[in-house]
Amino acid sequence: MARIDIFNGDADGICALTQFRNAFPGESRLVTGVKRDIALVAKAGIEAGDEVTVLDVSLDKNRDGVEAALEAGAEIFYVDHHFAGDIPSGSGLKTLIDPSPDVCTSILMNGHLEGRFVEWAVVGAFGDNLKASAQALAQPLDLSGSKIEQLENLGVYINYNGYGAALEDLHFEPAKLYELVSPYASPFAFMEDGAAHFEKLATGYRDDMARARGTKPTRESESAAIFMFPDESWARRVSGVYSNDLTNASPRRAHAVITERADGTYLVSVRAPLSNKTGAAELCMRFPTGGGREAAAGINNLPADQLDDFMDQFAAFYTG
Repeated sequence: MARIDIFNGDADGICALTQFRNAFPGESRLVTGVKRDIALVAKAGIEAGDEVTVLDVSLDKNRDGVEAALEAGAEIFYVDHHFAGDIPSGSGLKTLIDPSPDVCTSILMNGHLEGRFVEWAVVGAFGDNLKASAQALAQPLDLSGSKIEQLENLGVYINYNGYGAALEDLHFEPAKLYELVSPYASPFAFMEDGAAHFEKLATGYRDDMARARGTKPTRESESAAIFMFPDESWARRVSGVYSNDLTNASPRRAHAVITERADGTYLVSVRAPLSNKTGAAELCMRFPTGGGREAAAGINNLPADQLDDFMDQFAAFYTG
């Protein structure tokens, strides 16, 4: 029997697992990857009697792996906020799934744990660009404005670290970053003790965002804008968080950041307008390797011959 923790390599996945393992300490085998690497359950080598926790990856994209693990005799606790589709039946599966646009996995875990490590939930929510939800969670903590800003920055930096086409693009491999933050019941303790790690993330984020902000839109209207990034590590790292920044700056407009890949395909990040957080997953799922949630979604490998079609559909989807 093994204990296995499967989680998205972004802020939401890392912060949700940090809450869970602070509440239920124990050694576990970590299965994760870059943020877009979500078909993780089938890769985990799950066997009979294993205790498996799955966080912040779509059940719809992991259905075969979940069903195989249940048939093998594993016990699975599955917490997520992405589109799930039909949930497999089986006494070995317990789920906490809510695709509502204003929740994330860290928020769901916070509810499950009755707020025991709420500061980490705040970090995860900020990292998932759920600012209003994060601030609502933080309100009872009576933190100063500067303390709230620290939590927000940490969430953004951890989330930024998860983006990339491969682990080599990242400043920290997600499993390693989780191991650095998870011993701390409070993110403030991590930021104090792990100041060098925090600064490495902060410096990388600032440098990459400066490059991104120098990029002009390829297409732009009042309702939608598209940005094209080159096949470079900085562009792959910054694509998701820059999409969030664009959305926060223009909350009535939808945004797509499209990054060239070495194999000739494209990595796509889509953000619905903050004023109408719907449709991103529906749009992306029209294309191969597309998925996500209502407010934020993406396509991992958009074929080059479908690029113009995607841009046309994106513009039409969010116009009118």
